[in-house]
Amino acid sequence: MADLQKELQRTLDELVESGAERGVQVAVYRDGTLVADAVAGLADPATGREVTPSTPFYNYSIGKGVTSTVLHVLVEQGLLDYDTRVAEVWPEFAAHGKEAVTVRHVLTHSAGVPAVPLDTTVENLCDWEHMCGVIADAEPWWEPGTKMGYHAYTFGYLVGEVIRRVTGRRISEVLRDEVAGPLGVADELYFGMPLPEQARLARLEDAPSGFDMSQLPPDSPMLKAGPVSTFPTAELGNRADILAADIPAGGKISARALARMYAALLGEVDGVRLVSPERLRQVTALALSADDEVFGNRATWGLGYSLGALDAGPEPRADGTTVFGFGGAGGSFGCGDTGTGTAWAITKNRLTPDFSSATLVGELVTRHTKSTR
Repeated sequence: MADLQKELQRTLDELVESGAERGVQVAVYRDGTLVADAVAGLADPATGREVTPSTPFYNYSIGKGVTSTVLHVLVEQGLLDYDTRVAEVWPEFAAHGKEAVTVRHVLTHSAGVPAVPLDTTVENLCDWEHMCGVIADAEPWWEPGTKMGYHAYTFGYLVGEVIRRVTGRRISEVLRDEVAGPLGVADELYFGMPLPEQARLARLEDAPSGFDMSQLPPDSPMLKAGPVSTFPTAELGNRADILAADIPAGGKISARALARMYAALLGEVDGVRLVSPERLRQVTALALSADDEVFGNRATWGLGYSLGALDAGPEPRADGTTVFGFGGAGGSFGCGDTGTGTAWAITKNRLTPDFSSATLVGELVTRHTKSTR
């Protein structure tokens, strides 16, 4: 796979030199082995600090793949099940007719509580008890399981509070103890990142975007799902309080750590396998495909992971294999491929409005892994 390493490095260098990216990482695992680990550019332009393979980036929703993985590990341990009702472990959540919501509904974004209150502040996002309280008291947008709408922030608090109620530990602690620690990446895979560690982070910056929030109609579901002040931007993602808080809709992650996690879902990595082959088949099978009530796009979900490669549709291949993972606002992406045994991730600090860099990387990875299987 030496050619893949060389091509990835050349591609990342070109992306940085062209100005398309500022700092970027890509890591690729194949059958549990790290086969490519390329970086380019600056983690912090203000100081000239360069990106290294261990540099964590604040990545928006790709952290949901990590959140889902933590939950699957606990299901594997027998602590709960996908059909466990959320209110069984979190009784307050039953308010306003939500008693039928299951963990499966949460993982498929069909629980019916995609929104945070429009008066939610950034400080509120950092207050776990506050956010769980308002979500528990929320009125559902639909009967659970009948519709789907992306739970941008609420997903992380929902999964995280279920985990806290079942284990008695914060999700960041369970991540460290059950996933990041065993995989040897506890210093590259975080939800809340301690203040003394934050100097290692890449600094985010916004790329120019043609998207203008003012062009959205006032009744747009996107505008009803949360205040504009909480939408993903570099300013928000560089705040020390946001970085220190457990907000498991996102994460502070290196590409190497994320790819290693997906590799450990696919199979063993240095003796560690996170879930059984049977569990992997269950969580990567088609669970729900529907029009998104918040964003309007067609979305296809396994249990906690989006299905389908960036450059292809979500339909499973003829042999039943699939790509599962998560992309995030700003263009980062991470995934595993059950057909090739490949896991890869791209993390970057320039928040672009599309996945063009990730798609380019994905095409390179696919070409090389298909040819060597």
